Amino acid sequence: MADNNMPHRNITILDVAREAGVSYSTVSRVLNGYEFVKETTRERVLEVADKMGYVANLQARSLAGGHSQIVGILVPGLDSGYVGEIVTGIDTELGKADYEIMLYTTHRKRGKESKFANLIAGGLSEGLILVAPLIIDTYIEALQAKQFPYVIIDQADETNTSDVIEATNLQGAYEITKHLLELGHKRIGYIQGDRATSAIDRFNGYKSALGDFGIPLDEQIVVQGNFWRSSGYQGTLELLELGTPPTAIFAANDLMAFGALEAITERGLNVPADISVVGFDDISQSSLTMPKLTTVRQPLNKMGRMAARLLLERFENPDVTPRHIAVDTQLIVRESTAPPRQP
Repeated sequence: MADNNMPHRNITILDVAREAGVSYSTVSRVLNGYEFVKETTRERVLEVADKMGYVANLQARSLAGGHSQIVGILVPGLDSGYVGEIVTGIDTELGKADYEIMLYTTHRKRGKESKFANLIAGGLSEGLILVAPLIIDTYIEALQAKQFPYVIIDQADETNTSDVIEATNLQGAYEITKHLLELGHKRIGYIQGDRATSAIDRFNGYKSALGDFGIPLDEQIVVQGNFWRSSGYQGTLELLELGTPPTAIFAANDLMAFGALEAITERGLNVPADISVVGFDDISQSSLTMPKLTTVRQPLNKMGRMAARLLLERFENPDVTPRHIAVDTQLIVRESTAPPRQP
């Protein structure tokens, strides 16, 4: 346990997490008063933070000119490599500038997203990074009215008044659909994401590739998902129950593709001999599935680092013109795709 005689330096959230034996996200939740933390864990974190001088430092920073050196991060959840890789990139870049993070999870609930965005803007944080938000139009105007700095990752702002980092979702979806078409698949099922613009772009890329190969869109083999694994599982069961099931399934993200693999295996089918499966994101688990998943790589860590740099630049120059940066995706072919089984 640390004590008050430890060498003087800026104590970070990672220092507190390491000393308390918990994750940095747990420390973030405790210090921000988040309710879903075990009481014994909360007490241990607060005790460690107090002994290390972390809480006192936060208060001093906030009072001294309003510079807390804290950035709020709003994420949909903590159960996938997608969020983890982006947050790691953000934390790495902010750490270089001696900033710390406060992490909030929305679980893709509209009320939480708006509530937390406004809470962050009114609290200790100096800025906000939104990872794949759903309904930014409900609170972006409020952030802008407060002149509160923010950056959006993997979601477009149709007003073009926000700093945005996203991947070339349409192109990536086009390339992976083209990969399936070139293997000989003509009946490619699609599991959509939710209302994010990234989901819309991926669906448009899928449709565009079908059109270029002269294959009309069949709405019967397009099912709605929500980017969670369970929706990929359920969507795949729906596709497999059709009179003429697809020979390949494109899930709009890797988590839903994992659900698809699970459903197919449960039905006694083989991937890719009986049906091919592809995803999108290339989170770390994608190379560990059986079979390894063919997918589209988003440079998630890089996107996080770029978003952090944009936010730091906006701290220095609040009047800079909003920037929209699209980073390239890459088709990653692994073991989950093969030519369709011949009748």
